Amino acid sequence: MTILVTGGAGFIGANFVLDWLADGDEPVVNLDKLTYAGNLHNLDSLAGDARHVFVQGDIGDRGLLDALLAEHQPRAVLNFAAESHVDRSIHGPEDFIQTNVVGTFRLLEAVRQYWGALAAADKAAFRLLHVSTDEVYGTLAPDAPAFSESHGYEPNSPYSASKAASDHLVRAWHHTYGLPVLTTNCSNNYGPYHFPEKLIPLVIVNALAGKPLPIYGDGRQIRDWLYVRDHCSAIRRVLQAGQVGQTYNVGGWNEQANIDIVRLICRLLDELRPRADGQSYALQITHVQDRPGHDRRYAIDARKIERELGWRPAETFETGIRKTVQWYLEHPEWVANVQSGAYRDWIAQQYAD
Repeated sequence: MTILVTGGAGFIGANFVLDWLADGDEPVVNLDKLTYAGNLHNLDSLAGDARHVFVQGDIGDRGLLDALLAEHQPRAVLNFAAESHVDRSIHGPEDFIQTNVVGTFRLLEAVRQYWGALAAADKAAFRLLHVSTDEVYGTLAPDAPAFSESHGYEPNSPYSASKAASDHLVRAWHHTYGLPVLTTNCSNNYGPYHFPEKLIPLVIVNALAGKPLPIYGDGRQIRDWLYVRDHCSAIRRVLQAGQVGQTYNVGGWNEQANIDIVRLICRLLDELRPRADGQSYALQITHVQDRPGHDRRYAIDARKIERELGWRPAETFETGIRKTVQWYLEHPEWVANVQSGAYRDWIAQQYAD
């Protein structure tokens, strides 16, 4: 038995691969294009492990997909591969259309052909699990109910629009062709191996480097934060027992404003790695111009996955963020490796004003 994971060198995908192989011996074929956010160093602990087969490639490469499916005969495909940074989608949306829309289409077609030729028992057991985001639902008013699985799609950025399109394709391939799919829509993830252009790792890395901690606008944008390894356990549970054709929202029950997140990280760093001058890292907080079309609030109603599959997150935000800060303090070499010239140029461009 084998599973195929796409995007398995990125933040969430790599954590999933590591957790999967820590939890059992079923091999993983890991397909990743290794763009700016894909990082083989995330998988260093699997070097020489025969259970992990890494292939560098694009989910938009139909010939490669066909070859991998034919060779490895996976019982399931888990699609983590995506362009996922809203800011980058604003500056360059075409990559998001190519990977998230065209790439998902080509993956669906390759999987449909492979699945259609399986023996009856294998065909019945096969699953395609598509990993998506709560951003497809749009934004919430301060007192509005959290996003449920029946909430209408109202994406507001090129990124979320491209993910919404991919979700619709997955749904259509199930209803039209019978492809046995599962979809998860998760809230904001955080934890080890998070590329440091997203809020939490950016704040940790900049604080330690003595740089400004950039906060969009007033910093009162609210997100539901999910520790990445809780997300991985939810995906394993959905793959194991989820009902074919269903969507499961995965959240951390942790609504937090961005400015409160940053202040908490500063307090943790004040405790764990104090500044040489004895001052608080909070002095480095700097407000910058808000991003265009910035959604004000996301919140996930994760009662369905708890009710039907018995899953709840193991971490509170307080326990998860402490583990995350400690991980970054203990892995300076990983941070140094991902901070390439291209990364520095991006940060300089994004927060220039």
